[in-house]
Amino acid sequence: MRHLAATVAWMTVLPVPGSLQPSPVTRADGARIIARVPLAGAIVGSVVVAVAWAAHAATLPTVLVGALAAAAAALLTRGMHLDGFADCVDGLGSYGPPERAREIMRQGTVGPFGAAALALLLIAESAAVGALADREAWLAIGVAVGAARVAAVLGCRRGWSPSNPDGFGALTAGTQGLATQGFWAVAALAAAVPAVPGRPWQGPLAVAVGLLVAALAMRHCVRRFGGMSGDVLGFGIELAAVVALIGLCAA
Repeated sequence: MRHLAATVAWMTVLPVPGSLQPSPVTRADGARIIARVPLAGAIVGSVVVAVAWAAHAATLPTVLVGALAAAAAALLTRGMHLDGFADCVDGLGSYGPPERAREIMRQGTVGPFGAAALALLLIAESAAVGALADREAWLAIGVAVGAARVAAVLGCRRGWSPSNPDGFGALTAGTQGLATQGFWAVAALAAAVPAVPGRPWQGPLAVAVGLLVAALAMRHCVRRFGGMSGDVLGFGIELAAVVALIGLCAA
């Protein structure tokens, strides 16, 4: 339970008693925490659905429903996945060696590549959530947001080393085996079956494509940056979420 508490504390702003802080966190702890990230994703997905439902019930415009839901996700997760997404885009757009790309990502500011990509990401996420809320497809929204966290498990696959000797990547990179990855992938696909009434294939397909896009993008980042980092995991989570949401919107 303490590792589940630590996962929620790491992945959200929720005050969780019984987590590992302030105890030193080891790679063994990191492995257990990452293996539970999809459970934290279920919390984030539930909050996003609740905000979207409340905004829709208040008869707010569709675009505002989606924007408020996206804002809720960002606030609940400290915006760290969005930050990682923007940092990775800036690093990928640098065209420098891995050392230069990592330096750009550590600067703490968002460059033009990252800003443009982040704006497009949030517009797409807001529009997709708003469209699904109009259909009252609450399960679809929750599944897309929650299942996207499986990308973190996929991004910590064995064989991918950390890009830096310290930080989040050093604690989590290369810690997840095929059994854990397969379990959460199957669980995500199964949860997506009822997401689109009358089309039991559409939810799993949207989630599968989202996770595949995220996995391929993270693999490219690992090669480009010389290893895995927390920013890369955030990049993968955001890609998986927006692709799944778009796929679930398809008529």
